[in-house]
Amino acid sequence: MEYILKDLEPKRVFYYFEEITRIPRGSGNEKKISDYLVAFGKKNNLEVIQDKALNVIIKKPGTIGYEKAPTVILQGHMDMVCEKNQDTSHDFEKDPIPIVVDGDFIKTKGTTLGADNGIAIAYILALLEQKDISHPPLEAVLTTDEEVGMKGAIALDGTLLEGRILINIDTEKEGEILASCAGGVRAMAKIPLKKEEMPNTNHLYHLFLRGLKGGHSGGEIHLGRGNANLLMGRILYYISQEVPYDLISIKGGSKDNAIPRESDAWISISTKDEEKLKKSIEKWPQILEQEYGLIDPSVQIHIQKSSKENKYILSEDTKEKILTALLTIPNGVQTMSVQMPGLVQSSLNLGIVSMEEENIIFISALRSSVKTLKTHMENQITLLFSQLGGSVDFYSDYPAWEYQAHSPIREIFQKVYKEMYHKEPQVRAIHAGLECGIFAEKLEGVDLISFGPNMWDVHTPDEHVSISSVERMWHYLLAVLREIK
Repeated sequence: MEYILKDLEPKRVFYYFEEITRIPRGSGNEKKISDYLVAFGKKNNLEVIQDKALNVIIKKPGTIGYEKAPTVILQGHMDMVCEKNQDTSHDFEKDPIPIVVDGDFIKTKGTTLGADNGIAIAYILALLEQKDISHPPLEAVLTTDEEVGMKGAIALDGTLLEGRILINIDTEKEGEILASCAGGVRAMAKIPLKKEEMPNTNHLYHLFLRGLKGGHSGGEIHLGRGNANLLMGRILYYISQEVPYDLISIKGGSKDNAIPRESDAWISISTKDEEKLKKSIEKWPQILEQEYGLIDPSVQIHIQKSSKENKYILSEDTKEKILTALLTIPNGVQTMSVQMPGLVQSSLNLGIVSMEEENIIFISALRSSVKTLKTHMENQITLLFSQLGGSVDFYSDYPAWEYQAHSPIREIFQKVYKEMYHKEPQVRAIHAGLECGIFAEKLEGVDLISFGPNMWDVHTPDEHVSISSVERMWHYLLAVLREIK
């Protein structure tokens, strides 16, 4: 198979990046990529450990002159967010990612790219493979299920690692080095469904919302982009005030850590009310343009008669509970940091709405750099769904990574960046979650930092990464490693 990226520099970094775009690695489906990493380590005569969670650790001694240098942990995650447009035919469990080179960017055709965190894997493999790069002893730690609650990092046995310097390669802006991040938890709320027989005289209609940008539910939650699940709830509630209808089903979003871009609902309506329904929908393009014209200019709501076979509708009581949840569930930015202006302190993202046989499910990602605010959001969700006769389960809880005033590795990153690029890097905290908080708890006294090349629109089909930035940050990493003696 021809390599599309074969002429890009650094060659071995882009070779491995393209290699892993051909291997399934959606969260929860990482066996093949994990085994690939194990095979790589063995092929290069390196010590390899693969644990029950499919995490992979690969160890490499320091090069000449660095044998007694402190061990450095290079860390990234092997899973990716598998998002695609509904009109894109792609099977993430077997199809390679359709990569495209467009000027300075690597993009895809209607799917996520997986540069988050595939670039980290490519950097690490290229570094472990080469014999002519000076570096201290290395421990590569590649974790699983980061995108769905950092399950791999949580399961990892910290006693397997000697290093107390950890470089996380999961940052998306060149020139920024991260020193702190939020913690988080997932919330799965359920409301029981009650069904009734659908009247024979009714017709089915399909409402579908398309064209929202979406984005990372941590890194881009502050941009005010539309949430397809909440917008569909608003539209359905508005219609209910204009014309009677029965709700059959609703679904939206596919990942709790991605702002949902699309939502679908099916409703049943009497023949005599069909024109009223169409008129009520006709008002919404103007409303969406007024509210989201500058943020989400491509958002559209469509309605069409459906040929879907259906025997049941949801009871009026169930419909009201669903609409109440969608109109009142906390979502978006909740608080901003006072200590760090511009930093989101706490937020929620209703990423998934789906229906099972007996329940409708609402899955949210909660994030906060302050533990008590995370607890407050958990209480809000719990009380809301308790009032609606539902229940909530919380899972994949991970800690915040707290800022440390003294950090030798941060000082090295700052020094090297200034020497290479003649300007100071920005030291920042982010609202998105990183595995650094987990490693800070597992490895006593560890000194952590996070960096990475420029990439945009991660967790969406518009994800793209800068080729030149990947090259610059590669040389930056190598220069940092040479400083650690």
